[in-house]
Amino acid sequence: MMLDGPLPTIPVGSSVLVVMAHPDDAEFGCGGTIAKWAAAGKEVNYVLCTSGDKGSSDPNTNPYNLAKIRRVEQANAAHALGAREVVFLSYEDGTLTNTLELRRDIVREIRRFRPDAVICQDPTMRFGGNRYLNHPDHRAAGDACLDAVYPSARDPHVFPELLVDGFEPHKVREVFMSTMQSPDVWVDITECFERKLEGLRQHNSQVGDRFDQVVERVRERSKFVARAFNLPFELGEGYRYFKLD
Repeated sequence: MMLDGPLPTIPVGSSVLVVMAHPDDAEFGCGGTIAKWAAAGKEVNYVLCTSGDKGSSDPNTNPYNLAKIRRVEQANAAHALGAREVVFLSYEDGTLTNTLELRRDIVREIRRFRPDAVICQDPTMRFGGNRYLNHPDHRAAGDACLDAVYPSARDPHVFPELLVDGFEPHKVREVFMSTMQSPDVWVDITECFERKLEGLRQHNSQVGDRFDQVVERVRERSKFVARAFNLPFELGEGYRYFKLD
């Protein structure tokens, strides 16, 4: 069924759950949107599938210590954007797969937070242009999240053990799938771009001395979204939108 009129650029309901693979994924992919929606009064919470314990090219880095650092960075980044709570599922970085265990854990958090809308990653995106290969963890997190949203979170007979723990079924009404591949919704982040950068700045273990280069890359990508689709604003973030009955 086609929706009448333009697709929404802000959720109808009051609460949003952001489900991502790694610390910093939300800030890079949809940080402007999160800041904009939080400023508009939406309650935003995060679920991170991993703690980013493999996010270093230094062979001498201790993954356990790195995970502790990145958890703090992610909490600071989420709060800088206006989000409230961050939950880490603590799966191993770099080897995430769409297992029933991962899906159940995301279902639990959907039932805990009871969001009206979910932001997730695009599981169909394997590459962007000829200079970017999408991380397999991103695809796995997107797949697991979509499977959790429908039908698992809303079906009382899926993962009945969650009912024993008090996690009642919940129906997510809207999904915004963050993507550079055939988006049909674009959020104007021009006015909140500096907030997005403030979120990214918190990920010091990842951006560090490269922050200026990261800013330029993120700015160019945001400009590209606006130019490529002839949008009436300078900087944007793109999504595939789903309205669930």
